[in-house]
Amino acid sequence: MASAAAAASGADVGAKLRVGAVQLNATEDVEANLETADRLARQAVRDGAALVVLPEKWTVLGRGEVMQDRAQTLDGEAVRWARALAREHHIDLIAGSFVHRRAGSAKTANTSLHVGPDGEILASYDKLHMFDVEVDGTRYTESEHEQPGESVVVTTVGANPQTDQGHLLGMSICYDLRFPELYRALSERGAEILAVPSAFTLATTRDHWETLLRARAIENQCFVIAANQIGPHPPGNRSGGRSMIVDPWGIPLAVAPDCETAIVADLDFALLADVRARLPALTHRRAPGLYAAAQSSGRPAP
Repeated sequence: MASAAAAASGADVGAKLRVGAVQLNATEDVEANLETADRLARQAVRDGAALVVLPEKWTVLGRGEVMQDRAQTLDGEAVRWARALAREHHIDLIAGSFVHRRAGSAKTANTSLHVGPDGEILASYDKLHMFDVEVDGTRYTESEHEQPGESVVVTTVGANPQTDQGHLLGMSICYDLRFPELYRALSERGAEILAVPSAFTLATTRDHWETLLRARAIENQCFVIAANQIGPHPPGNRSGGRSMIVDPWGIPLAVAPDCETAIVADLDFALLADVRARLPALTHRRAPGLYAAAQSSGRPAP
């Protein structure tokens, strides 16, 4: 029995797709970050990945004013590199996210791109939720410099050139992971894969990361590819690593050690179809209005 999403997208439910997640330690040195991203993305490709996901802010990660100064446009070095790499190896590349300078805006965007095998930009997603929190005594205020996005984005990866069939991937970034309503919106739009490029703090990686990733996989019956930053970033922050690829049953298929690396795993879409057929929770969801905030309290009238 085929999954509803696969049927809608025309995807081959018997197909497998090898995917990779890059885990790196970005700093304020843009050139060094690009060199590391290139080395590790190529490592994933050598290991057979046809879809590679980079982490959040892989181009520059550090002090807010430095990231603003080193923000790039869609014509910048980072995007040119991403397009060239995808074209050279004929892969789908989710270029994590980068600090995106846009004409006419005082604030930057935290933007993730899907670059297709021909090197063309197929989708662009701006992070919806700003990380304005306090963790372990450190205050983060992304909204000071960044403008949140306004769109939910699904794109097609792994397209077969002969049939034009592929698999639908929902885009997200880091702190978005704490908002299940976004991922439900992605699955309702047919997503079979969820990409989560991240720079999760060390504390939240240790305590929340795996639980949240597995929950998003289980409740949406999707594969999850989560590429996280690892190690220290100026002015003294740390990311927790443990990049992970999770199946629709919530089982981790690959987990990164605590170092810069790339992990790969095979996504088996027959498994996804089987999970959705045997436990069709997505089809059991009631009308959205039923879940809306109640207008009155107490028991319903008999």
